[in-house]
Amino acid sequence: MARKRNLLLLGGTGEGLRLARELEHHPKIRCISSLAGRTENPEQPPGEVRIGGFGGVAGLSEYLVNEKIDLVLDATHPFAAQMARHAFEACQALGIPRAKLVRPPWVPSPGDRWTMMPSVTAAAVFLRFHPAQRIFLTLGRQELGPFVPLGREDKPHGNRRWFLTRMIDPPADGVTLPPGELILGRGPFRPEDERALMQRHRIDLLVTKNSGGAAAKIAAAAELHTPVLMIERPPLPPGETLDSVGAALAWANLSAV
Repeated sequence: MARKRNLLLLGGTGEGLRLARELEHHPKIRCISSLAGRTENPEQPPGEVRIGGFGGVAGLSEYLVNEKIDLVLDATHPFAAQMARHAFEACQALGIPRAKLVRPPWVPSPGDRWTMMPSVTAAAVFLRFHPAQRIFLTLGRQELGPFVPLGREDKPHGNRRWFLTRMIDPPADGVTLPPGELILGRGPFRPEDERALMQRHRIDLLVTKNSGGAAAKIAAAAELHTPVLMIERPPLPPGETLDSVGAALAWANLSAV
């Protein structure tokens, strides 16, 4: 009887969790889920799980060889650019088939008030000249630094910016946040709750990444006619891209033959 094909699933997203569940009892695939470990108490996928970084391309390559990995399915977040690049480079060097699952991005609808930004840093610079006073930040705890100085600057009419910052886990000790209020929460959220939150805090600008997936805050901003600074996704490395969990499962099944 032929051995199962070893598949490394780079997860950390809802799509990665769904893929792990679908592949748990696959007759031809042994699935190993890898989580970066940056989120406290993530929902654990079924089956074999490893947590933590690999140590760059060299470390990932060593792991792929030692574990006899036959296939790599990258289901990391659309903004996990470094991991995607490392997976591409390691698999290309070793000749291991790799595919990237990329959830469709959000696209503006008629009437949406989006301003596209190439990066978080660019959004912070742009915001220095924006009239918004009360800003909702939904970026993740590692990318708030550029916004901290903005809360200390007096605006032309004497008011300072106030930030509603949302993240999944509390910030580490000693981390400075933009002035305002911190709330903790793990999605998915409901549009009506997002709308109520933005109304309660009198939000006049949403700053977010174009992550795709559940779009409750985007729907709420559209309903309230609130402008959005939308951070564009980083470019993907070359290689096969898949746009759904179903397509990823089909790729894994074909590759396991």
